[in-house]
Amino acid sequence: MNFTRWSARLPGTQRRAAARTDRGSVPAARAECPAQQTAPAVADLPAREILDRVPALVVLLHGPDHRIAYVNDAYTEAFGDRPTGATAEEALPELCELGLLPLLDQVLRSTKSRTVKSRKVAAGRSYTFHCTPVDTPEGSGILVFATDVTDHAEAAERLRASERRHREAAVTLQRSLLPEQLEEPDDLRIAATYQPGGTDAAVGGDWYDVITLGGGRTALVIGDVMGRGVRAAAVMGQLRTAVRAYARLDLPPHEVLQLLDGLVAEIDASQIATCVYAIHDPSESRLTYASAGHLPILVRDENDGLHRAAEPTGPPLGTGGWQHASGSVPFTPGSTAVLYTDGLVERRGEDIDHGVDALERALASASGPPKVVCDRLIRALGVTADHDDDVAVLVLQQPKRTGQSADLFRGAALELLGGVEAAPRARAFASGVLTSWRFPVELHDLGVLAASELVANSLQHGTPPMRLRLRRTDRRLTIEVTDGDDHLPRRRRAEPADEAGRGIEIVATIASSWGSRRTPGGGKAVWCEFTLPS
Repeated sequence: MNFTRWSARLPGTQRRAAARTDRGSVPAARAECPAQQTAPAVADLPAREILDRVPALVVLLHGPDHRIAYVNDAYTEAFGDRPTGATAEEALPELCELGLLPLLDQVLRSTKSRTVKSRKVAAGRSYTFHCTPVDTPEGSGILVFATDVTDHAEAAERLRASERRHREAAVTLQRSLLPEQLEEPDDLRIAATYQPGGTDAAVGGDWYDVITLGGGRTALVIGDVMGRGVRAAAVMGQLRTAVRAYARLDLPPHEVLQLLDGLVAEIDASQIATCVYAIHDPSESRLTYASAGHLPILVRDENDGLHRAAEPTGPPLGTGGWQHASGSVPFTPGSTAVLYTDGLVERRGEDIDHGVDALERALASASGPPKVVCDRLIRALGVTADHDDDVAVLVLQQPKRTGQSADLFRGAALELLGGVEAAPRARAFASGVLTSWRFPVELHDLGVLAASELVANSLQHGTPPMRLRLRRTDRRLTIEVTDGDDHLPRRRRAEPADEAGRGIEIVATIASSWGSRRTPGGGKAVWCEFTLPS
C-alpha cells in the first residue's frame, strides 16, 4: 500500500499511530474512496473545443483555392477575424506576404507536409508554419499550424549580431596587424593581398610581411596561425613583430624559424603555426628559405619553367624538438614567385596537392605585374567573398633589366688574397668602378673611403678568402666585404690612445646604414650603403 500518500491526510500523532497499528491493512479512508473513473477515448474528444484552446495559431483550409473552413481563437487574436468561406488569397494576407500560397499548392498536390521556419510577419512576431494535408467533409484540405517563435528568433538574431561584432573586431585587428604598405626593395616588385573568409567563417591568423635587411637583401615572410577569431589574430601580431625583430639580426632562415618555434611555445603551449621565411639576395639568383610546416613556394622562371620548393620542410612552429634547415630555389631575373596560405588551395573533400597543382597551372598563365598576378590567382582558384577560409598571397618578381634600366643596376667584385697590396688594390678598384658609374665626386670619395676601411678591417680581423663587392641600383650604392672569419664586428668608441677600432666608426658615420651577417658555410659579410641623389 502507499502509506505515505494515505498518512499525509492525518495529523502527525495520528500518522505515527496509524503506522504502528494499521500496517498491512487497507485504511478506511482508502476503502471509502469512490471507484476511479475511466478516461475518455481520444476519438471521443471534441476537436473543435481543443483547437479553440490551443495557444498556437490554427487555420483549416479546403479546396484547390484554399477556402477558410476554420480559424481558431489564437489566430483571430493575432491577425483579426477571418471570414469563413473566403479564399486564403483574399482573407489571409499574412500568408501571402510570407510567400506561403505556392507552398499550400505543393502540399495539396503532393499530400506531404511542409514546414517554413521562423518567418516574421508585419506585426513583428515570428512564426514557424507547418502545413499538413487533411481530409475534410468538403474534400482535401490543409491544416496550417503556426507556432510563435519570436523569443527564439530574437535570441538567434542577438547571437548572430554578437558573432558579427566579434568577427568585425577580429577582421579589424587582423588588418591592423598586417603591413599597411609593403616595403619596396630596389631589386624586387612585390604585391600582396589578404581576403578574410565569408561572413559564416571566423577570421583566421593568415599574415605576410616584407622586410629589407640591408646590403640589397630582402626577407619575405608568410604564415598561418591555427585557430580562429581574435585570439588567432593576436598571436599572429606577436609573431609578425617577433619576425621583424629577428630579421634585424640578419640570421639564416632556419635560425629565425628556430627562434620563432620557441616563442610560439611560450605564447601558448597548445598553439601552433606554419611559416615560410625566405631571403632574396640579388647577387645569388636564388631564394634561400626555411619552412615550418607551410606549403611550398612556387616559382615561374623567365622561360615559363615551374619550380616547387618542396624541401626541406620541418614541422609547424610550436611543436618543439626539431632542428629546421634552410634550402633554396632558383630565382633569376624575369622570374615570379608566389607565397600563399592554405586557404588559397585547400578545398573540402579534396587532397591539398590537387590545389597546389591547380595553383601551378594558374601561375603558368598569369602574366603581368605582381598585383595583376595576385588578382588572377585569386580568381583562378575560385576564391570569392563567401570563401570558407582566410587567404593570403604574396607575389614577387625580379625584373629582367635591359637598356638604360640595366645601367642603373650594375655590380662589380674583386677577389682579395690578403697581404700588404690588398688595401691599395681595393682602393684602386673601387675608384675605377665608381668613376665608370659616373658618381659625383663627393659620393665617389666616400665610397672609396668606405671600401678602404672595410677591407682594412677584414685584413686585420678576418681570414682569407676575402672579396670586395660593389653594387648600385637606382636608389643606393652598396659596398660589401666578405672573409672567412665568422666574428662579427661591432661599433665602439675608440679611446684617443687606441691605434685601432675606428674603421667601423668611420663607416657608420659616413654611410646611410651599415651591418654585418654570417655567411653560409662560415665567414661573415660586412656592408654599408649610400643613398644616391635623385
